[in-house]
Amino acid sequence: MLRSSVLWVVTRFGRICKSGIMKMSDDLLQSNCAKCAALCCVSLAFDKSPQFKIDKAAGEPCPNLGTNGTCTIHEKLGAEGFKGCAQFECLGAGQRVTQELFDGQSWQQKPELLKPMMDAFSIMRRIHEQIQLLQQAANLLLPAEKQVELQKLAAALQPDEGWTEQSLAAFVQKTTLKETGVFLRSLKEFV
Repeated sequence: MLRSSVLWVVTRFGRICKSGIMKMSDDLLQSNCAKCAALCCVSLAFDKSPQFKIDKAAGEPCPNLGTNGTCTIHEKLGAEGFKGCAQFECLGAGQRVTQELFDGQSWQQKPELLKPMMDAFSIMRRIHEQIQLLQQAANLLLPAEKQVELQKLAAALQPDEGWTEQSLAAFVQKTTLKETGVFLRSLKEFV
């Protein structure tokens, strides 16, 4: 039975690396600010601290965000008091939301998109964090039943049909993120 489950995973998900586990796309988790609508610059809140020069509320555009949708101080973030921005990584969630869910549109041109884009960015970032953790787990020598479980979770986080606003909103109601956390904690004996 277990062998047929592994074969089902192989058949459904294709590419298999040396460990027998599908290689999840590395470029999926690479941020590309040029394809994003500056979602981190508007969605995230931060407090004045050694990492951030000012307080900024979620939903409020950063004062360093230019009208062209790019950071006006990007090359000198640290020197300007925004080390936290320099260290932040969205793991590709920003451009995925902008390009896949909103067809390249931006809240800057269509202000009514701000809340839905922020909501989608928040969920997608959590999904991408979980995918990154599963990629790390895929490098472990796991028994077949754990490999199958990993693949099922990866499939739930990367549906074949892609994401929509509706499927992301429905996903929050599911237990996949919690199940992924439980699965990852179960791997401590293999680390």
